[in-house]
Amino acid sequence: MIDIKFIRENPDLVRASQKGRGEDPIIVDQVLAADTARRDAIVEFEALRAQQNLLSKSVGAAKGNERLALLEEGKVLSAQVKAADARRSEAEKRMHQFALLLSNVLDPEAPIGGEADFLLLEHVGTPRDFVAEGFEPKDHVELGKLLGAIDTERGAKVSGARFFYLTGVGALLEFALVNYAISSAVKAGLIPVIPPVLVNPPAMEGTGFLGQAAEDIYRLEKDDCYLVGTSEVPLAAFHMDEILDAEKLPLRYAGYSTCFRREAGAYGKDTRGIIRVHQFDKVEMFTFCRPENAGVEHQRILQWEKDFLNAMEIPFRVIDVASGDLGASAARKFDCEAWIPTQGTYREVTSTSNCTEFQARRLNIRMRDGKNTSHVATLNGTAVAVPRMIVAILENHQNADGTVNVPKALQPFLSMTRFELV
Repeated sequence: MIDIKFIRENPDLVRASQKGRGEDPIIVDQVLAADTARRDAIVEFEALRAQQNLLSKSVGAAKGNERLALLEEGKVLSAQVKAADARRSEAEKRMHQFALLLSNVLDPEAPIGGEADFLLLEHVGTPRDFVAEGFEPKDHVELGKLLGAIDTERGAKVSGARFFYLTGVGALLEFALVNYAISSAVKAGLIPVIPPVLVNPPAMEGTGFLGQAAEDIYRLEKDDCYLVGTSEVPLAAFHMDEILDAEKLPLRYAGYSTCFRREAGAYGKDTRGIIRVHQFDKVEMFTFCRPENAGVEHQRILQWEKDFLNAMEIPFRVIDVASGDLGASAARKFDCEAWIPTQGTYREVTSTSNCTEFQARRLNIRMRDGKNTSHVATLNGTAVAVPRMIVAILENHQNADGTVNVPKALQPFLSMTRFELV
């Protein structure tokens, strides 16, 4: 949520941000109109309350018929105050509803445009030349079968399309990736967390996932709760309605959870294999910090993601995501995309977003600095999204016979240097 004072003082900037995202700038005018109505309703209510208080004092000093008349006047005024309070409450609710429709204000440095208009920041590593090595690379589905690591057919039989089993070395590889990610996070000072994967509506709405991303969320209507698509949601809501000690910031967490996504609108995309699935496991990093430190923290999270990919010995590139491809909460986002040999392209495997104070306002998370309180900034970043990292490892480290070399960083967690054929 954007500070209403900021919207009043910078309406054109907020409209431009909406346009940059490909969203409706008219919402800004609706918010401002609702804010004016809210303030008018507050003025009316407070004026009537003041009149009521003066009348109460007059009743105490009056006698006889004058007192009776004042009491009758008080009844009428009481009804007016009650009605004005209801109008004030409704006006505040209406303004809040409009304010929730606004996405975060874009960072001035975020590139403007659609999905393809990202800014390429750097390439790291060089893709292997399989032609020079004398063989054609196999994709992760074929490798998964040869290694007894991935079973999409039984996943579909049991649960439907876009579900899968990890078996044998596939399951061991997940455990190794998660353990490496958590141990690296702990060394970096993050607090490990295993959060709930079912959250209530205030947590989901407060994090910003019930707007443009709502169709991608699994909802349990009978229980009025949601399955999370990322542990960003329960991590963001961890300090909901709390005031944090500014001296203890930043607070950094690394949450491991299963994630659930409908992948609405993704029909026909990545139907083969485990790149785009309904259920997967992930380690997510999350930071609460002072707003003035959010930019530096964003770069720190990005560096952690780059360190992880370097440790996996995978070629990748870093992009500055374009405005039209940002989530509602993100002011700016960087993606790390791993090279996928059989697709001949880079695919997103990690991302990190600076959400400024947007989520904290919605979730009512503040910090106390001396006698003052203000909202914190929140940032998130992927430590490892397991299925896509498995895809990248299998395809980039394969041998001509279908075996796969284990990255050195994972060997201590697996007690093996290569995945053999079954």
